[in-house]
Amino acid sequence: MKLEFASIASGSSGNCIYVASSHTRLLIDAGLSGKRIEAGLNELSLTGYDIDALLVTHEHNDHVDGVGIMSRRYDIPVYATEGTWENMPEKVGRIKPSNKNALYSGETLMINDLMIQPFAIPHDAAQPVGYSITDGSAKITVATDIGHITDEVKENIKDSNILLIESNHDVNMVKSGPYPYPLKQRVLSDFGHLSNDNCGKILGDIITDTLKYIFLGHLSNENNTPMLAFETVKGKLEAEGVVVGGDVNMYVAPRYGVKRIIRI
Repeated sequence: MKLEFASIASGSSGNCIYVASSHTRLLIDAGLSGKRIEAGLNELSLTGYDIDALLVTHEHNDHVDGVGIMSRRYDIPVYATEGTWENMPEKVGRIKPSNKNALYSGETLMINDLMIQPFAIPHDAAQPVGYSITDGSAKITVATDIGHITDEVKENIKDSNILLIESNHDVNMVKSGPYPYPLKQRVLSDFGHLSNDNCGKILGDIITDTLKYIFLGHLSNENNTPMLAFETVKGKLEAEGVVVGGDVNMYVAPRYGVKRIIRI
C-alpha cells in the first residue's frame, strides 16, 4: 500500500475523512459523535488507538463535534491553525496540552512518513484550511467548505491523485428552498459553500491525467441530492472532453458510512 483513502462521513451534518500510508493513519476532521467515528473506523478494521493524528480544517460543529472525545479517549494528537484553536466551541472540551498542536497555512508538516500541506480556504471561519497529503509518490487532497476557488486552492489540488472536493448545493434549490434569507446569502456567498456547477467548472479547469479519483463531498441535505451533484459535475467534465468512468473515476462521498476504500 502507498496511500489509502476513505470517507467516514461527509456532509452538512458531519465530516470525517481517513487517510493512511503504510506507517501512518490520519483523520481529517471529527465532526460527528465519537460513537459514529468509532463505527466508521471499525468498518476499516481499526479503532481510535490506530490513529496517529487528527487534522482539523476549521471550528464549525460539523467538523469538530467529536474532536475532544476522540483525543481524550485514544490520546490522539490534534493539529489545527491558531485561529481554529481560539474559536473551537466549548463542547469540544479539554484537550491535553501535549496533544494540542498548531499548524500554519503554507508551511509543511511531517507526521512520520507523510508530508502534510495545509492551505488557506475561503470560508466564514477564523482560519480555515484544506489539506494536501503525500508520501512522495501519491497525493491526496481534501478541499471542502470553499465559497469560491482561489489560486491557492487550485495550486494545492493540482496534480492530486485522489481529490475530495465540495459539491455542496444546487443554486436553484437554495434560492427556492426553506432556508431563511440570511442563511441563503451565507451559503451562496464567496465565503460559504461551493455549488455543483462551480465544482464542475473548477474540475474541468484543473483536471489532468494524474487525477484518478474524485469524491464529491459535503453535500447539503436540504439543497442537493447525490444524483444531482454527480450528474451536474459529470456534465461539466464531459463538456471538457473528460470521460467519467474512463479518464477519471468519480463518486459521491456518503453522508455516513464507509462505502469505498481507495488505495493508490
